[in-house]
Amino acid sequence: MNGTFIFVLSIITIVMCANIIRTYLKQRAREPQADENIEETLARLETLEQRVQVLERIVTENRFDLKQEIDAL
Repeated sequence: MNGTFIFVLSIITIVMCANIIRTYLKQRAREPQADENIEETLARLETLEQRVQVLERIVTENRFDLKQEIDAL
């Protein structure tokens, strides 16, 4: 009975380790794609920051009509 328990425990351990290794390898293979997405996301973020700066400038300047400036964008 003790030998059977060790055998079953060994199989479970091997299966769990194989699953962990497989998951690690999948994540490692995805990294190059993640870098491309990061570059694209950073570019979009920079564009959005520039747009927010323009909107902040428009809102804080009193000498321009706000509606005309927003429509011009």
